[in-house]
Amino acid sequence: MSTLTIGQVAERTGFSTSSLRYYEGIGLVPPAARTAAGYRLYDEATVDRLAFIARAKQLGCTLEEITDLVSVWDGDRCGPVQRRFHELVTAKIAETEQRLQELTRFAGQLQAAATQLGAEPIDGPCDDGCACMAPLPHDRSAPVELGPKPPREDVPIACSLSAEGVHEREREWSGLLAHVERRSPAPGGGVRLAFDAATPLPDLLRLVAAEQDCCRFFSFTVGIDADGTTLDVRAPVEAEPLVTALFGAAA
Repeated sequence: MSTLTIGQVAERTGFSTSSLRYYEGIGLVPPAARTAAGYRLYDEATVDRLAFIARAKQLGCTLEEITDLVSVWDGDRCGPVQRRFHELVTAKIAETEQRLQELTRFAGQLQAAATQLGAEPIDGPCDDGCACMAPLPHDRSAPVELGPKPPREDVPIACSLSAEGVHEREREWSGLLAHVERRSPAPGGGVRLAFDAATPLPDLLRLVAAEQDCCRFFSFTVGIDADGTTLDVRAPVEAEPLVTALFGAAA
């Protein structure tokens, strides 16, 4: 049996020696043996065990969950380990999607606040009528709004991106629009895009904010509820052909 010192194991696995000592203390990774002088010795099975632990950590498992997994791992049968690992990862998908929805709502509130705070300040101290004190949406069931709801009639129909930037932006939208399940008329004009459950919400939110920054005549509303994710896209009448060209026509 090959033996490895704690330093060698740390170098091969990426775990620090202090982490290895801590894992030993909680019974997660005991050394295979000790020298007469009390130095820890490990074997290749320990390296494999640590690789499994690293994988579980990468997928967001807690130490308690990893301890549970390792206890199954010690049975030397892959089937029970894989089934338990699958249960944990599936649960984390639901948790992550919930957090994404909460972060998306919060980002929408931040965008709404930024829009309010970008207005001309009042003449005098802050009060209920100023942007600093204006209430923000707080109803968790309400759609998240990014940018003003009505089309921006007071903004020129122009894009600040370069030709290369426009090409790259179209490529990004193309990837996201592949997740659109249906298009329908949006309330108040424009098109409503209904996305499938696999849509990467952070990418959608980022791209909406970027598009609003370069093409301010667009108006976007992101909605998240029990039925899924939608995006309403509106523009002044003269820019409606651009909405259709980039986002598709309402069916």
